[in-house]
Amino acid sequence: MADRARGLRDVLAVAVVGVAVVLGAAAVTAFLPAGAQDLVFRTPLLILILVVGTAGVLWRITRPGSGGR
Repeated sequence: MADRARGLRDVLAVAVVGVAVVLGAAAVTAFLPAGAQDLVFRTPLLILILVVGTAGVLWRITRPGSGGR
């Protein structure tokens, strides 16, 4: 049961960080000039960030010796 509680805590922590990052990015984008906002909203920049972020998380999860378990 301890492993399950630890896993739930980890998932909730990642979810909170994810929500905070998205809200922070939205706040920063709101203060950008119109040209920079167009770059963010009209190019595949966000898709690239999501792909790189997902690859980083998957790499961290799958590398040997991670987590100290």
